[in-house]
Amino acid sequence: MVTDDEWARIRQGLRFGQVFEGTVVKVPRPGAVGIFVDIGLSVGGFVDVLLLPEQGENWPAEGTVSAFEIWWADSRQQIRLKPSDSRYLRHDFAEFVERFRPGWPLDVGHPVRDLNPRS
Repeated sequence: MVTDDEWARIRQGLRFGQVFEGTVVKVPRPGAVGIFVDIGLSVGGFVDVLLLPEQGENWPAEGTVSAFEIWWADSRQQIRLKPSDSRYLRHDFAEFVERFRPGWPLDVGHPVRDLNPRS
């Protein structure tokens, strides 16, 4: 766990779509929750179940090293990731983005926004 100030400092250097090599460190309930990924920062990475293949057996196993992109980072001290490798990404990702996050292509490369700036 990092301080709020440290988290703000880390977030300042993050960009949507930024790629990290990460190691899957925990798959608590394949097919149900998501996966935890160590990307070498003092905060953890997480891939939500909604971005992973429908079948849990197609998820990366603990110990898998792969590329992950920053999908989101908000006030929670965790970096939300999406797999870069299409084997670990939901098969209909393009349609998913179009429906639920149509601005994603325009966000890529831009700094992670602070939706709840501190006064």
